[in-house]
Amino acid sequence: MAVTLRPFAQVDVFSGSQYRGNPLAVVLDAQGLSGDQMQQFANWTNLSETTFLLPPGEPLADYKIRIFTATEEFPFAGHPTLGSAHAWLAAGGVAKSGNMLIQECAAGLVRVKHDGDRLAFAAPPLTRSGPPDEATMGALAAGLGLAAAELLDVSWLINGPEWIGVLLGSAQQVLDVRPDYGALDGLKVGIIGPHTARSETYFEVRTFIANDAVTEDPATGSFNAGAAQWLIGSGRAPTRYVASQGTVLGRAGRIYIEADGTDIWVGGRCRTCISGTVGI
Repeated sequence: MAVTLRPFAQVDVFSGSQYRGNPLAVVLDAQGLSGDQMQQFANWTNLSETTFLLPPGEPLADYKIRIFTATEEFPFAGHPTLGSAHAWLAAGGVAKSGNMLIQECAAGLVRVKHDGDRLAFAAPPLTRSGPPDEATMGALAAGLGLAAAELLDVSWLINGPEWIGVLLGSAQQVLDVRPDYGALDGLKVGIIGPHTARSETYFEVRTFIANDAVTEDPATGSFNAGAAQWLIGSGRAPTRYVASQGTVLGRAGRIYIEADGTDIWVGGRCRTCISGTVGI
């Protein structure tokens, strides 16, 4: 099979300090690749996600992306959205509408804007929310090693990835969790708890992906988008805050949330760490 050299970047997403965020592999020209080829390359990178940029099919869109984990394709994901937008701009992309990029993905059109030295995407609507069933609640408590009463609230937060959000009482409780991935039984779980008033960040976040190549994600845009919709909507979070994630992994993820009355924007800083070509 013929191999084509394609422009490639690896981007650090959701951190102002290089190599302290969530890495993303971006193939900047994926024309001619099959879905199977994309999936195989994403499996090989061994990162939480790899994206493939294509010409848009929608007239309003600036570009199209396909998003793959090591094992599956997602219709939408957050850190791939910001990292792909950063890589596209760095490669010379110019948005049709000036400050606002329009990304096409399987979930639809996603707006991405400049926010100072950060990029931010408009959180897509949740396709499922509300409490899970009793069996899932039992798996969550067992998998997190917590009593059921310690799960202050639980909700599906599906916007592409099938997240379940779990609200805990404090950031320290989030940091202390040692998950049992077998007990989580394939669930994608995000836990979130508030910091003390003295902290630079409002919430601490961790996300667990049972039975995937990457079991804990360093910084997760899709979960933070869903959590913001859930917690701001229920009055348990302010309309503007910063969440920290990746702390137990030695990372320094910072996710900036802002509700403007119409949209909830999920933002962060991005840096290109590797650029060149890849043969696929």
